[in-house]
Amino acid sequence: MSKVRTRYAPSPTGKMHVGNLRSALYEFLIAKHAGGDFMLRIEDTDQERFVEGATEIIYRTLQEAGLAHDEGPDKDGGFGPYVQSERMKSGIYMKYAKELVERGEAYYCFCDKERLESLKTEIVEGKEIMMYDKHCLSLSKEEVEANLAAGKPFVIRQNIPTEGITTFHDELYGDISVENAELDDMILIKSDGYPTYNFANVVDDHTMNITHVVRGNEYLSSAPKYQRLYDAFGWESPVYIHLPLITDENHKKLSKRSGHASFEDLLEQGFLSEAVVNYIALLGWSPEENREIFTLEELIEKFDYHRISKSPAVFDIVKLKWMNGEYLKAMEFDQFYQLAEPYLTKCLTKDYDLKKIAAMVKTRIEIFPDIAEHVDFFEVVPEYDCAMYKHKKMKTTPESSLEVLRELLPILEAQEDYSNDALYEALCKYVADKGCKNGYVMWPVRTAVSGKQMTPGGATELMEVLGKEESLARIQAAITKLETDKESSL
Repeated sequence: MSKVRTRYAPSPTGKMHVGNLRSALYEFLIAKHAGGDFMLRIEDTDQERFVEGATEIIYRTLQEAGLAHDEGPDKDGGFGPYVQSERMKSGIYMKYAKELVERGEAYYCFCDKERLESLKTEIVEGKEIMMYDKHCLSLSKEEVEANLAAGKPFVIRQNIPTEGITTFHDELYGDISVENAELDDMILIKSDGYPTYNFANVVDDHTMNITHVVRGNEYLSSAPKYQRLYDAFGWESPVYIHLPLITDENHKKLSKRSGHASFEDLLEQGFLSEAVVNYIALLGWSPEENREIFTLEELIEKFDYHRISKSPAVFDIVKLKWMNGEYLKAMEFDQFYQLAEPYLTKCLTKDYDLKKIAAMVKTRIEIFPDIAEHVDFFEVVPEYDCAMYKHKKMKTTPESSLEVLRELLPILEAQEDYSNDALYEALCKYVADKGCKNGYVMWPVRTAVSGKQMTPGGATELMEVLGKEESLARIQAAITKLETDKESSL
C-alpha cells in the first residue's frame, strides 16, 4: 500500500471549531500512527467567507494543539502550492474541468439568473435545492464556442447520469449507494473562474496523493458526487472516513453560541491545550483499554480509526473540566505556578506568598479561572452566618467555637513563629491539653480566618499565608461576631 497521506484543509473563515479541530486531530493521528505524512492545505476559494487573520489562527491552533504538519504553505514537500488561490493561478482547476468537458463528464452552462430561478426545487435534508435540468448539455460545440467567444458568462457543471447507481465505500458506514437521478449536476467552475469547494477538493486530493480523506458525516450526502468525479477521471478513490456529529448536552449541533465551540474559546476560558486535545480525541473514538487520559504520543500509538463510532458525540463541558483538573493535578508545580500566577495576581492585591497559595489550589481547581472563588477570602472575609460554626462531624457549635477562639487568642498572640508547622504544633498542644479532637479546634479557627465552609488549605496553612497580624485580627473579629450573635439570641 502507498504511504499514508492525510490533509487538513480548512477555510480561513474565523476561529477553529471543535469539530474542525477533531478532524485535524484524527487526520494527524491516522497519518502518524501509520508512519505517514500530515499535510496542511488552505482552501480559500470562497472569497466571500474569507476572514482577515484567520489563516494565522489556523497555524496558531495547530501549533498549540501539537499537530505539526509535514507539508504546507510554510513547508514545501513537492506538492505545492498549498493554498488554493495560489494553485488556481496555475490554471489547474480549469485544466481538469476542461478535461471533463472533453470526456463528456462536464459541460458549459450559460443559463442566466432568471432562468435558474424558474427551475423547480426539491427538499433535500430539510433544505430547498434547485435541481438543474441539463438545458445547456444539449448545446452544440459550435454554440458553446460562439458563446465563449462572445464573452457570455458561464459555469462548468458536472454531467451526472440520470440513470443507474453510484456507490462509494466509507470505512465506518460501509458501502453506500445512491440513485443517480437524485444527484444534481453540481457546479465545478463558478462564473468568477474560481472552482467550487467540492471540485477543488477532489483535484487537490488526487494531485497531492492524499490516501485518506477524513471529514464530518455532513459530507456523506456529497460523497457520491465526489465519487463520480474520481470515476470520471479514472482516478483511484481515497479511503473515506466520515466522522460523527458533535452535539451539545441537549443533543443539538454544537454552535458558536455555546461559548465553547472553538479551540480559542476554550483556551481563553482557562483550559489546557493538552487536555482539550485529549478530550476531543475521545469525541467519537474509544480506545481498546479502559482509560481516558492520553498524551499525544500515546494517542498516536493507540489510534485505530476503525474504533471511531457512527453515533453522535456529546461535548460535555463538565467532563472536559474534570479532565482538565486531572492534568492540573499531574502538572509539575513550577509549570503550574507560571500559568496560575496571572490569575492569582488579578485576584489578590495584598502582598501574599503566591506560591504557597498556588500549592493550596493546585489540586482543587479544574480550570484556572476557578482560582478566584478559592482565594477571594484572602482579600477580605466574606459575610457569613454564625451557623457555619456548627459541624456535626467535628462536634462544634457557635458556643463551643466561641470558647475555643477565646482560649486560643492569647496563645496565638504569644506565638512568634507563624509557619504552618509551628502553628499546627501550637494548636495540637492546645487540643491535647483540652482533651478534644483536632476538628473541634481546627474547624472554628479555619472558619474564623476564612469565613468560608470550603477553603484550599487547612487552618494553619491559611494563617501562615495571612500572617500573624491579619490572622489575629480575623480571629478577634470572629469572637466579636459570635458574642454579638449570642447576645442577640438571648
